[in-house]
Amino acid sequence: MTDPGSDRARPPDSPPQAPDVAPADGGFAVVEMFTSQGCSSCPPAEEVLTEIDRDARANGQPVFALGFHVDYWDDLGWRDPFADAAYTARQQAYARAFGSGHLYTPQMVVNGTVEFVGSDRRRAATTIGAALTSAATTPLALSVQDGAPDTGDERTVVMDYQTERLPERAVLNVAIVERGLESQVARGENAGRTLRQDNVVRAFTSLGLEADRGRVTLQAPPDLDRRQATVVGYVQKDGDKAIVAATAVDLSPAAG
Repeated sequence: MTDPGSDRARPPDSPPQAPDVAPADGGFAVVEMFTSQGCSSCPPAEEVLTEIDRDARANGQPVFALGFHVDYWDDLGWRDPFADAAYTARQQAYARAFGSGHLYTPQMVVNGTVEFVGSDRRRAATTIGAALTSAATTPLALSVQDGAPDTGDERTVVMDYQTERLPERAVLNVAIVERGLESQVARGENAGRTLRQDNVVRAFTSLGLEADRGRVTLQAPPDLDRRQATVVGYVQKDGDKAIVAATAVDLSPAAG
């Protein structure tokens, strides 16, 4: 889950080897969905998230899907194995930014500025389409380093980032998401169901950006299937939560 010790950028021992930053021009869409295995309304929304990711990967579109499993359903019969209080806190921060103060699942948030019920396919397609046509101004490059030279822990994922033209109070979010997860749910609203979920957030950190390049580390869970995992990085304004840059790198089995 979330690694409390990885919430800051640490200057690398040598200059980061992130690729040169390409000019930011075309749009992108970061699609965050707040969900829970304990919520009977969530599986249809998770199917939408799967479709979004599948279509984006097939068409080479810069659409980045992330499923954040919140923990406030855990006391109602089923403890979601992917839930984390930090993801609930992230949803709460969005609720404050939107001025609603209201938490619900499934909730989809696109580029940090538009929210709606996650199972609404038409709204998702329209919002993502609009995001892809909006020009981006902040570039971002992310590279995953082979091995974990600083720790010797094979679960440690080391990433170098490079960006420029940052807004004030910019935050870099980095997530490891995993596809193709299946869970047998024994209790709660989804009792007896086998849930298949994609792009589940397995590790996540946010850090304030004070430099346009640096290194970030995350601890991957021991059961992570790297063949089905991707690292997603995105730059966000700390105030209004607008996301201004995003990129992703598939996590190969040899990395980390």
